[in-house]
Amino acid sequence: MKLVDRAILARQRGDIDQVTALTRAVFAKERAAADLVANEWDFEPTRSVLHRSAAVLAIECAQLREAERLIGRALAGNPPADIADELRDLLIE
Repeated sequence: MKLVDRAILARQRGDIDQVTALTRAVFAKERAAADLVANEWDFEPTRSVLHRSAAVLAIECAQLREAERLIGRALAGNPPADIADELRDLLIE
């Protein structure tokens, strides 16, 4: 969470370069966590929550294809209805 906190502070300071770098670093870690549980079908809702978080960060990093991939992988499991709805909403964005 330290990276997220640093990104928030950088955003408050208006340091866009730092925000971008930190957001990419956070995204890499969140995607790695999602990858670890990608085939762990019994880990719901943790599995879909990690994928959703990684997808949101991918969108912030303008990696839209990666966001689509993460959303698709999350929906391929058995996410709770509210998380599935949020994932579908991300696709519309």
